[in-house]
Amino acid sequence: MESQRKSSGEEDSSGERGSLHTWKGYSYSVTPERVLLSRPVLQAALGTRHGVLLVEGGQVYSFGEFPWKQSQVLEVGPLKPVLESALSGQRVVAVAAGSFHSGALTEDGGVHMWGENSFGQCGLSSLTVVPNPTPVAVMDPDTSPPHTIRVLELACGEQHSLALSAQHEVWAWGSGCQLGLVTTIFPVWKPQKVEHLVGRHVLQVACGAFHSLALVRCLPPQESRRPLPDKCGQCNQLLYTMTDKEDHVIISDSHYCPLGVELLAEGEAGLGPGRSPPIGLLSSPSEPLSSHTSALAPGPHPSITEHTDYERGRTVAQNGEVLTTTDADISASGTDSDRGVGGAGSRNSPYPDDQAVKEYLKKLSDTSLAEETAKMTIAGASFQPPADSLDLLTSDLIPGVMPVTTSSALNNLVSSCASAVGERVVSTYEALSLKKMINYYYPGIGGVAGVPGGFPGGPAEVRVRLEESMQGKKSCSTGDIREEEAEGLSRRLSLPGLLSQVSPRLLRRASRPRVRAVPLTPVGGLPEAGELLPSLQTEVWSWGRGEEGQLGHGDNLPRLQPLCIKCLSSKEVVLVAAGAHHSLALTAQSQVFSWGSNSSGQLGHMASPTTIPRLAKLSEGIRVWDVGAGAQHTLLLADGDCYQPILYYSGQQVREGVQDTPQDQTEGYSYTQQPVLLPFCMNLGYVSGVFAGGQSCVALADRNVMGFIASLHELAAAERKFYCKLSSVKNHILRPLLDLGENYCCSYSSAGQRPWVRESLSTALGPASTVLLRSLVRCYSRLCHLTGQHSASLTANLRRRREFKSLVMLEHASIFLDTYNEYCCSVGNFLVMGGFQALAKPSLEFFGKCPELLQRLAESSEENIPLSDLLVTLFYLPMRHLHEYGRLLLKLGTCFEVSSVDYQKLQDGCSKFEALALHLKRRRKEAEYTYHFWKSFPGKMTVSGLDSLRKPRRRLICESSNKALTLQNSGRFSVNWFILFNDALVHAQGVVPYKSLFSTHHVFPLATLWVEPIPEENTGLHGLKLISPEETFTLLACSSMEKAKWLRSINQAVDQAMTGAGQSGAGQRVEPPISRTASYTFYKDSRLKEATYEGRWLAGKPNGRGMVKWLDGRIYTGTFKNGLEDGFGDYVMPSKTLNLNDHYQGHWKEGKMHGIGTYKYATGELYEGSFQDNMRHGHGMLRSGTLNSSSPSVFIGQWVHDKKTGYGVFDDITRGEKYMGMWQDDQRQGTGVIVTQFGLYYEGAFNNNKMQGTGVLLSEDNTTYEGEFSEDWTLNGKGVLTMPNGDYFEGSFTGEWGSGLKVTGSFFKPNLYDSDGDKGRAVKLGRLAVPPEEKWRVVFEECWMRLGCEAPGQGENQRAWENIAVALTTSRRQHRDSPEMNLSRTQNRMLESLEFIPQQHVGPVTMEKYDSIRRYLIKACDMPLHPLGRLMETLVAVYRMTYVGVGANRRLLLQAVNEIMSYLARIFQLVRFLFPDLPEEGGAIPEPSSDPQDKKDSNCADTQLESPKPGRVVSSSALLLPVLLPRLYPPLFTLYALEKEKEDDVYWECVLRLNKQPDVALLAFLGVQHKFWPVSVPVLGEKTEVVSSTKDACFASATETLQQISTTFTPSDKLQVIQLTFEEITKEVMSSLEDNFLWSMDDLFPVFLYVVLRARIRNLGSEVSLIEDLMDPCVQHGEHGIMFTTLKACYYQIQHEKTT
Repeated sequence: MESQRKSSGEEDSSGERGSLHTWKGYSYSVTPERVLLSRPVLQAALGTRHGVLLVEGGQVYSFGEFPWKQSQVLEVGPLKPVLESALSGQRVVAVAAGSFHSGALTEDGGVHMWGENSFGQCGLSSLTVVPNPTPVAVMDPDTSPPHTIRVLELACGEQHSLALSAQHEVWAWGSGCQLGLVTTIFPVWKPQKVEHLVGRHVLQVACGAFHSLALVRCLPPQESRRPLPDKCGQCNQLLYTMTDKEDHVIISDSHYCPLGVELLAEGEAGLGPGRSPPIGLLSSPSEPLSSHTSALAPGPHPSITEHTDYERGRTVAQNGEVLTTTDADISASGTDSDRGVGGAGSRNSPYPDDQAVKEYLKKLSDTSLAEETAKMTIAGASFQPPADSLDLLTSDLIPGVMPVTTSSALNNLVSSCASAVGERVVSTYEALSLKKMINYYYPGIGGVAGVPGGFPGGPAEVRVRLEESMQGKKSCSTGDIREEEAEGLSRRLSLPGLLSQVSPRLLRRASRPRVRAVPLTPVGGLPEAGELLPSLQTEVWSWGRGEEGQLGHGDNLPRLQPLCIKCLSSKEVVLVAAGAHHSLALTAQSQVFSWGSNSSGQLGHMASPTTIPRLAKLSEGIRVWDVGAGAQHTLLLADGDCYQPILYYSGQQVREGVQDTPQDQTEGYSYTQQPVLLPFCMNLGYVSGVFAGGQSCVALADRNVMGFIASLHELAAAERKFYCKLSSVKNHILRPLLDLGENYCCSYSSAGQRPWVRESLSTALGPASTVLLRSLVRCYSRLCHLTGQHSASLTANLRRRREFKSLVMLEHASIFLDTYNEYCCSVGNFLVMGGFQALAKPSLEFFGKCPELLQRLAESSEENIPLSDLLVTLFYLPMRHLHEYGRLLLKLGTCFEVSSVDYQKLQDGCSKFEALALHLKRRRKEAEYTYHFWKSFPGKMTVSGLDSLRKPRRRLICESSNKALTLQNSGRFSVNWFILFNDALVHAQGVVPYKSLFSTHHVFPLATLWVEPIPEENTGLHGLKLISPEETFTLLACSSMEKAKWLRSINQAVDQAMTGAGQSGAGQRVEPPISRTASYTFYKDSRLKEATYEGRWLAGKPNGRGMVKWLDGRIYTGTFKNGLEDGFGDYVMPSKTLNLNDHYQGHWKEGKMHGIGTYKYATGELYEGSFQDNMRHGHGMLRSGTLNSSSPSVFIGQWVHDKKTGYGVFDDITRGEKYMGMWQDDQRQGTGVIVTQFGLYYEGAFNNNKMQGTGVLLSEDNTTYEGEFSEDWTLNGKGVLTMPNGDYFEGSFTGEWGSGLKVTGSFFKPNLYDSDGDKGRAVKLGRLAVPPEEKWRVVFEECWMRLGCEAPGQGENQRAWENIAVALTTSRRQHRDSPEMNLSRTQNRMLESLEFIPQQHVGPVTMEKYDSIRRYLIKACDMPLHPLGRLMETLVAVYRMTYVGVGANRRLLLQAVNEIMSYLARIFQLVRFLFPDLPEEGGAIPEPSSDPQDKKDSNCADTQLESPKPGRVVSSSALLLPVLLPRLYPPLFTLYALEKEKEDDVYWECVLRLNKQPDVALLAFLGVQHKFWPVSVPVLGEKTEVVSSTKDACFASATETLQQISTTFTPSDKLQVIQLTFEEITKEVMSSLEDNFLWSMDDLFPVFLYVVLRARIRNLGSEVSLIEDLMDPCVQHGEHGIMFTTLKACYYQIQHEKTT
C-alpha cells in the first residue's frame, strides 16, 4: 500500500492526464492520496462507502465497500480499485453512484446497474442485490412496438435512480416520492417516464438521498403561456372557486387534491420528535409552483371537508389578476426553527420582537417608509401587524407560495368579478401593482386598531417569511429589469375596494403609460448560436422528501411531482448537485446557491432559514465553476487570483482513523462556518473536476504538458471573469440607469418633506437617443449572454474533453465577430449622437459626484475624469477582451508545431479576433472624432441643418474648414465648406457677411459619387473632378499633398460605402470601380425629378439593370444605357381616373419605347407589337375589351405613329363583322373585304371608314350585287343585281341591303336554251380586294430590318448573319435573366446551335447543302427568337386572325390560297438573301455523284419533309411548305371544306351506299376484272378464303394507306400517300399474277376506285382541291401527276356513280 502512495506534489512521469486524488475533511494535516491506474480517469462517482471510476477506453473500476459482492472481496481500498469485468466489451461513457448502488452508461445509450436493489433502485425485479453490472431496459411502452430509449445521463440516490433520455425526458425507477411518478405502488421495477416534465427540455438530473433535482431549459414565451387546464387532472375538481361577498368577490385557487397526499411507507408511521411527517399537498397540475402548504401535526389527518372549512380568504387587487391567500398559505411546520444551527433554541413568543421588525425595516429601500413604520412599534409588547398586510408581504416575496397561472378559467372568473363589484373594482384591477402596493399600502394600515386575527402559524412562520422575503429581494432576477412589470406577474388576486386606502399619488403613477421595457437577457438566446452553446435560460425543478428543506420551496413538505424553484429561474443555473440532504446550484456567474440541511455548515453560509436557495459566502473574486456534494459536505472548484484552479470545502471535519459516522451522531465534530480554502490544492496540478459522496472527496487533475492544459484553463478562467464583469456592469450600472426610465422618479428631500421630481431618462436623452440607448442595451445583452454561454461551454470542455478542436470560438467565430461588431456599432452610434453626454446628468444624480463604482468597473485610474468620459470608457471596455481572445489562442498555438494543422487553425482564429480588435479600435476613434466635430458644429450651421446631417451611423472622415479645398468658379462673396462623411459628401455654402453661418447645404451620397484627378500639366491647378448623377463640379486643393489626401479619402470612403467594410489601411490606394450598384433620388432632372433609381451605374449615369420609382407611382424596371432606358424593360404607370395601371413590357431605346413590346392599358385594352418613340409603330395587334364588355374587337395590322395605317384586319366581335383591307389614320380607306357572321361578303372601295365607290356584295344564297355604294351596306348608283337562278337586274339602285331596295332599270331572264356559259354571270372575286403581295408588307419589312436591310434584298449577307447571331445571344441572355421567360431545354439547345453562322450560306449548292439548308430553316422557323422564327410566328398569327371565326367564309378561299403563295415567294426571297448561291425558283441543282455513300446521305433526309422526287428543281413550295403549311392547315382546310361542302355531301352519300355491299359484289359492280379479285386475304395472320359475304377485307392494306392522306399536311406528303397506295395495290395483285405484269389505266382505275370507296375519306373533295392548288408545278406532269389525276377522276366518278 505504501509503495503505491505518492505525494500529490511530486512530479510523476506517467499519468499526466486524468490523475485521481482522494481525501476526507479539510484540516491542514489532510494530504490527498493519488490513485494509480494504467489509464487516465475521465469521471468519478461516489456513494456512501464506495466509488466508481471511468477511465479512458471505457473501462469501469470500483473501490470501497461492496456488500452486494457475494463471493468476492467485500471491501477494496480506494488506492486499489478493481475492474468491473462484466462491462468488458462495452464502451462506457458515464458512471453514477447512489448510496449503495452504481450505474454505467454505454456509448449506444444503454444502462447497466449493480448494487443494492431492495427498493428497486437497480431496475431489476425479484433481486435484492445485483452483484455485477446488468443491463436495464429503458423502454417506451407508448410506441408500438415498444422501442428502447437512448439514455444520455444517469443519476443515483439512496433508493431511486434517474435517467435522462436523448429526447431530454426523465425516466425514474426505485421507491419513494423522489421518483416524481404518479403512483402509490413501490418499488417501481421498470423505468417509467416522469410525465410532469414531458414537453420540457431537461438538461441535467441529480439525486440526493431522498430527493431529486432537474435542470430544465426555460420554455419559449409562447409555450410558457399556453392555456392551462381548468380542472385537476387527478380528482377532476375545479381548480378555481369564486365566493361572492357583499362588498368584494373572493377567487381562490387553493384546490386540495386528495390524490396529492404522499402515502406513508412501511416503517414510517411512527416518527420521532422533531421530525415532521412526510405529508404534503400536491399543487394542481396547472400550477408549476406550489401555492398552498399545510403543516399537519402527527396524528389523524384532517379530512378534505375540514381542510376546506378551515380556509379563510385574504384578498387584494393587482394588475388585472386575482390573488387569494388563505390561512393554509401562511401555515408551515416549525422544523427549521427547531433545527437551529449551532444549538440555538426557538422563542415561545408567537410574534417577532422589536429588534426583528427594526432590522427588517432597515433593509427597506424607502427611508421615509421605514421611519413611518418604526413609529408603529409598541414598546414592551409584541408587535402585531394586520393579517392582511402580512399576507401581502409574505405572499409576494416568499418563493414557492404564489403560483404563476394564466388559466382561461381564472380569466373568466376575473371578468365575472369585475361585472359583479362594479367600476370601483375595475379601476383597482387595472391600476395597482403588487410590488408597489407593498411599499405604500403596508405602512398605511399599520396603525389601524381593532383588526381581528393574528398569526395562525407558529413564530417560525413569521420569521421565515420575513427573512425569505428579504432573500428574494437580494437575489433579484438578472433578466429584464422591468420584465415582470412589462409582462405582468400572473399571480392570484381578489378584488376588494381598496382605492380609499391607497395613496392617490400611487394611482396617478400606476395609471401612466409605462416606458417600454428593455430586455437585459435576450429571449431565447442568440438565434445564430442555436445548439452550439449551452443554454443560460434555465430552471431548477425539485421533488421528493423535504424535511431538511432540500427542495428549496420555502417549506419542509415533500413533493410527489417536480416543482420549479422560482427564485432560481433567472439565475442562469448551469449545473445542479445533490448531497444526501442538501442541494447546490451553480450559475454561469460562478455563484453557488445552496439549500437544505446545514447541520455541518455544508451550505457554505450560516443564514437561516435554509429552505430556500441562498448564496454561499465566498470571498470577492472567487469564481466557482464545479461543485460536488457529499453526505454532510460540499466541495467547490474555483478560480482564484491566478488561473490555476483552487478548492474550497464546507461541511463536517472528518477525524483521521474514524469510519463514517451517521448523520444523527455528529455531535462534537467541527465544521465550517463558510467555505475554506484547501491548502494542498495548488499541489494537485490543474484540477478539471471535483466529486463528493459519503465523507469522501475526489479531484481529477492534469499536469501542464507543454503549457496546453494551463492555456485551456486560462482561456476558460478569463471568459468566466469577463462574464462576471459584464454581469456586474449590467446589474450595477445598466439596471439602475434603466430604472430612471420611469416617466417620473420621485424622491424625498433631506428634510423628509416635499418630494422633488427628477427628470426622466427619456426626457434627458430625447426620443432619438432613447431609441439608441435601447439598441445599445439590447446589443450589450446579446454580448453578455453570448459570453455567458461561451463561458459555460469552455467550462464544460474542461470537465470533459479538454481539447481545443471543439471550441465554438474557432469553429463558429462569425457568431462572436458579428456580435462584437454590432455592439461596437451601437456604442458608437450612441456616442456620436451625444447620448453619453446626455446620460451624464441622470447618472450624476444617481451615482453621486464621486462615482467610485463606475471608476472601478471601467478600470479607470484617472482622477477628476468627466462622468460622460467614464461612461464611454465603461461601454467600450468589452472591446479589450478581443485582444485577450487573440492572445490566448496564440498561446494555445505555441503548444503545437508551427507546420501543423492545429497551429494554423489557432493562428487563423487569433488573426480574426486581432483584426476585429484593430478594426473596432479605428471605429471608436472615428466615433469620438465625429462626436467632437458635432460639439463644435452648431455655431457654423442652422439648427435644422444640424438635425438633418447628424445621424447615428454617420462618421466624419475629413472637412475643409482650414480652406484647404475650394470650389472652382465660385462667386466672389461665397464661402464653401466640404465635409466628407463615411456615407456622403456635404457641400455647405454661405455668403461673406455671414461667414460663420452656412445657410444652405447639399448632400452627395458617396455610393453615387465619382472622383477623378485633373492633370496638373496644363492648368497648374490641383483639381479634383467630382461627378454625381446630376452635377459635375471641380474642387481646387491648396497643394498637391492636400489633393492626394482628399482623393484618397474620397475613394476610400466611396469604397467603404459600397462594400460596407471598414476603411482600408492608410498606405493602401483604393480606387472604387467606375461601374457599381447604388440607389439615388434625383432632385434636378426634369424627367426623373424626385424619382429614386436603384441599380447599376457607370460614371454617374444609370447603366445596366436597374429600377426607377417616381412619386406618382410610375415604376420602370429594366436596362439602362447612358442614363436612359435602353433594352428590355418593364414599365408601370398608374391611371388616376381608373385607379388601375398601364403596364408596358418590351424594348426601349434612348429612353423611349422602341421595338417589340406588350402594352396593357388601364382601360383593359392590350397591344402586342412594335413601338417607336413611345408610339405604336409597325406591325401590332390591339385587343379592345373582352367578350363580355360593351365593344370587344381585335385589330391586327400596320400602325404608323400610333394610328392604324396600311393593311390590317379588324374583327368587330359585337357586330359580327371582319374587315380585311387598307387603313389610314384609324379609318378604313382604300380597297378591302368585309365578311359577316350571316354570310354576307363585300369587296370594294372604302372611303372615310365607309363603303363608298365600286364594290361587289354577295349573300349566302349567291345573290350578287356589283355596283356603286355610298354607305355601309347601302346601294346608291348604277349596278347589276344577279339572282341565284341567273336572273338579273341592271340599272340604278338605292337603299340598304336587307331593308328593301329601289330599282330603276331592266330585268333580264336568260333563255332556257342558252348554254350554261351564256347563262352564268358569275362574278370573279378578289379583283377589288387587296393584292396578296400587298398584305402584311410591314411584317416582312421588319424582318428585313432585323437582318440589317433598309429595304427587301438591299443589304450585306455577312452583316445579316451577324445580326442574327447578336439577336439570338441577346435574347438568350435576356431570357436567362428573367426566370418567368425561361425557354425549355430543347429550345435552349436549339438556340445554342443557331448562334453559330452555318457554313452553307456560301458556295455552290449541292443536294447535301440543300438538305442542310432545309434542316437549318426548320430549326430557325421553330425558334421565335430567330428573325425567321419571329416572321413565321407572326404570319401564322395574322393568317389565323384573318381566316378563323367570322373569316371562315368560303368566298375567301381563293384569297387564302393566294396569300399562302405570296408568303412562300417572299420568304423564299429572304432565304435566297441568306443563302445567295441557292438557285432561284425553278432552278436546277447539279446532279449528285453516283457514289453509293452520296446516295445514302441524300436519302437520310426526313421523309416527311422530302418532296417526292421534284426532279432536282428548287421551288419555294418544296422548300418552305413543309415548314409553313402545318401551322396554317386548320383554317385553310376549313375554307376548302366550306367551299366543297355540296360536292362532298353528294360524294359521301354515294360512299355510304356503296360501302354497304360486300367485297365481291362491289368489285363486280365497279367492273374490276375477275383476275384482280383476291382469292384469299390475311386475317389475324392466317389466310382466309374470300367468299360472297366477305367485307372490308380485299385490298385492306391499300385502303389503310390511303386513309393516311387525312393525317398529312403538304401536297407532296399527300402525293406520297397516293403513290404508296398504288404500290400496295400492285403488291397484292402481283401475288397472283405473272411478275412481268403491267398496269393499264382501264385495269387500274376500277381497282383504285374500289380502294377509294373503302377508304371512306370524308372530305376527299377538299383534299383533292388542296393538292391541286398547292402542288409543286414541276410534278404536275410526272408520275405523281398521273396518280393524282386518277384520284381526282375517282372522286368525280363516285359523285356521278349510279347505284341502282
